[in-house]
Amino acid sequence: MNTLLDISQVGMQFPTPNGPFTALRDINLKIRQGEFVSLIGHSGCGKSTVLNIVAGLHQASSGGVILDGREVTEPGPERAVVFQNHSLLPWLTAYENVELAVSQVFGRKMSRSAIREWIDHNLELVHMAHAAHKRPGEISGGMKQRVGIARALAMQPKVLLMDEPFGALDALTRAHMQDSLMEIQADLKNTVIMITHDVDEAVLLSDRIVMMTNGPAATIGEVLDVELERPRHRLDLAGDSHYNHYRARVLKFLHERHDKVGADPALGRAAVAPGESARACTRDTGEVVDAA
Repeated sequence: MNTLLDISQVGMQFPTPNGPFTALRDINLKIRQGEFVSLIGHSGCGKSTVLNIVAGLHQASSGGVILDGREVTEPGPERAVVFQNHSLLPWLTAYENVELAVSQVFGRKMSRSAIREWIDHNLELVHMAHAAHKRPGEISGGMKQRVGIARALAMQPKVLLMDEPFGALDALTRAHMQDSLMEIQADLKNTVIMITHDVDEAVLLSDRIVMMTNGPAATIGEVLDVELERPRHRLDLAGDSHYNHYRARVLKFLHERHDKVGADPALGRAAVAPGESARACTRDTGEVVDAA
């Protein structure tokens, strides 16, 4: 497959009262059309910063991002973002939340009837057609996230960016959402970049797992190709030796960096990028949790 997204020599500095903080350095990554890539690492390693640069929400201090032959300098509908918080407007129904995005992107290209059909199609895609006329306060957290995904997909983005989209959900709902995302990606052949702190989630969903070194001045430490056949079924993979090999590789990478987070002597805790909390990877579950 051809390269769709080229992240080249990206570095990022943030101003602070004590001088510039280097969050990222020398980030180089080529992502192919239809590929599912996960970013994983301890908090403060700049995963969200990378995602925000690709989204056009941050401008890199050095290097740049090329999407389908064009430089990324600002947000655009060809890059849809799904955050951990669903970000739905509470006074609008599920249908109206999706309609808002569709109207902005396709309002001048589609007839009203075509827009209605397209919204219905995307709600059906995430199994939310039955709740189209419910407001966010009337549906569960998992259902809200499904609507958020429908809204993003309805924009027909070239790249779907997901920042811990299932992190706030309970384990059972999270598993259902992971399965739904695999079904959608298999159907639409989306290019997806997802941030996760969950090792099992990364291995289950990804074609490649990008493991970030600790910050500050974080970079890509290792890229793991996940060569598991699709479709993937979690129960079948539980005892699969290849699955467990990939899982062990990621855990080893994270554990080796568990005690190497750069300590700030003045604060007596790990130094992290602005807006990010210090976290550590548990040795039992493979999920990164708050260290404080």
